[in-house]
Amino acid sequence: MQILTPHVYWAQRHGEIFLRVELSDAKNLNISLQENNTLQFRAQGHGAKGDNEYEFSLEFLEPVQPEINHKSTQRQVDIKIKKQEERWWDRLTLQEKKPLFLAPDFDRWLDESDAEMELQAKEEKINKISIESRVRKDPYLGLKKGYLFMYNLVQFLGFSWIFVNMTVRLFILGQDSFYDTFHTTADMMYFCQMMAVLEVVNPLLGLVKTGFFPAMIQVAGRNVILFVIFGSVEEMQNKPVVFFVFYLWSTIEIFRYPFYMLACINTEWKLLTWLRYSLWIPLYPLGVIAEAVAVIQSLPIFDETRLFSLPLPAMLGHSLSFSFSLQLYLVLMFLGEMQLIRYLNQICFVVISGCQSCFYLI
Repeated sequence: MQILTPHVYWAQRHGEIFLRVELSDAKNLNISLQENNTLQFRAQGHGAKGDNEYEFSLEFLEPVQPEINHKSTQRQVDIKIKKQEERWWDRLTLQEKKPLFLAPDFDRWLDESDAEMELQAKEEKINKISIESRVRKDPYLGLKKGYLFMYNLVQFLGFSWIFVNMTVRLFILGQDSFYDTFHTTADMMYFCQMMAVLEVVNPLLGLVKTGFFPAMIQVAGRNVILFVIFGSVEEMQNKPVVFFVFYLWSTIEIFRYPFYMLACINTEWKLLTWLRYSLWIPLYPLGVIAEAVAVIQSLPIFDETRLFSLPLPAMLGHSLSFSFSLQLYLVLMFLGEMQLIRYLNQICFVVISGCQSCFYLI
């Protein structure tokens, strides 16, 4: 049987050498490293010249470790050898002239800079795993995520019911649905807004990373509108402004709560993310305007009924109308809107990147 030389392809990393010998169904493999730093290969198999005995030798440029890892498949023989020192070689063999049977393995080939980046990425991954293994795992993490998932699910279902109910009534009754919105959806809105108090409690318990004060301001502001302006003043319950306030609130929440719900299970829908941050930009200011209109419309009613008025000594007058508190609330609402504009500038990059991602999904 004729002894021939197989095709050999090579690639390297800072600490390893990879050889791929084109020899299928290899038998009687004999791979060894000689004392002169030379790799000896001998095997029988099907190569470029058919079924024959193939052999080659390579004297490496620099010392390598004696352990040789190899794996034979039906198509080839893969060999991995570790370098004695982790450094980049200018070539594979000691002799400058490359052997005719040797060629680069472009499936594995990297230049030195790419190999350094690959090595750095591996080190960062190892460091990350090491840090995560040292961090004490929260034994109640699953319970916390389960609670947050269920809370956001319940809120999503509640606001979805309000949104669908109002939308269907709008298509059937038209503008007439504006005047009975409170009587048809108030109970569910009461439930959702009372549940929303948990959004103030969650940051205090460390269940979420959001701040306590932003959550408190939003929940308190909505509850003032719902329980004080609409709930306690019967004359306000039949006004069209109730429809616009409820509809804007529910439209915002049917995208916000599923976004948080999926975050509890480490899942992201790019389209939902885009909708959550994009629709919020016009809807939130419109909601604030609708709330301001509701407060302004209630001022003469509170002045006339003296509801929630603060009694004063006789020398100062009979009482201080609650409308003064509401006027102060309007000022604070305007200041909050100015802070909102600054926040919108900060999330523009999020929205733009979300748009770009969504174009691929639509």
